[in-house]
Amino acid sequence: MERGLLVYTTFPDAETALAVGEALVREGLAACVNVLPGMRSVYAWKGAVERGEEVVALLKSREGLAERLGAALKARHPYETPIVLHWPVGADAGTAAWLLAETGGAPGPA
Repeated sequence: MERGLLVYTTFPDAETALAVGEALVREGLAACVNVLPGMRSVYAWKGAVERGEEVVALLKSREGLAERLGAALKARHPYETPIVLHWPVGADAGTAAWLLAETGGAPGPA
């Protein structure tokens, strides 16, 4: 069975994250997007150290959609260079079946 995929990204605010997340779920590229507000960041950007307030978004999908999901996320993202980290993950049978069902995947042999 195809493995799950967890994608980590950040947004400037919760409303933007929720709007992008909803579009990705409606397109079947993600089964769920969790938005976690209140993150404070320190990061290097163009030779300077910056601080900012952001929200984290965790996208739940499947490995076969990694490229399409990443491209769709970047196309909608307000940042010049958004962070997009992909983590292939294992999942229990129920979660794996849900991910496949909600993202148009075909179950593999058991």
